[in-house]
Order: sequence, then structure tokens, then C-alpha cells
Amino acid sequence: MNLVTEIGILVLAAFVGFEVISKVPNTLHTPLMSGTNAIHGIVLLGGLLVIGESSGFLSKLLLVIAIAFGTINVIGGFLVTDRMLGMFKRKPVVRADAEREAGS
Repeated sequence: MNLVTEIGILVLAAFVGFEVISKVPNTLHTPLMSGTNAIHGIVLLGGLLVIGESSGFLSKLLLVIAIAFGTINVIGGFLVTDRMLGMFKRKPVVRADAEREAGS
């Protein structure tokens, strides 16, 4: 494929991705993030496999940058997902509040 075709595919993929993600309701964002974290884990594994076979400084540099950004994305996604799921956990009852509730 030539460069123009690859850029066209990239632009179309970005457009389709934006359209699909913008239609997702708020209640599905946490499961969607968990799924994309798993996909990014696979992408990172692929990047690590490709960097072993690559030759040339520029390709290795681009792969290192891509792997670094992918790693940041995976870690950040897991942290955000954990924080979002933490909002649904019950808060522990403080002892003073429990005594006050029992006394009234």
C-alpha cells in the first residue's frame, strides 16, 4: 500500500471510531473501558513482538514511543476504571455514626 492509502485508512478509522464512541450511553463507559484496556494489552504485546523484528533507528524509536503511550493508556484506563467502580462500593459505617443512629 502506498502512503496515501494508509493515511486514508487512518482518517476513516478515526472518524468511525469517533462516531461509534460518541453514541455510547454513560452507563456503558466502565465496561467499554475495561474492554479497551484488554485490547490495548494485546496491542502492547504486538508492539513488543514487532520491535524485536524491526530494523533501523526510526522504526525502533517510533515503536518505543508507541509502546510507551500504549502502556500509559492501559495503566490510566485501569486506574480510572477502578476509581469508577469504587464509587459503587458501600462506604464503611463510622462507629460514632452507628452509635448516634442507635441512640436516636
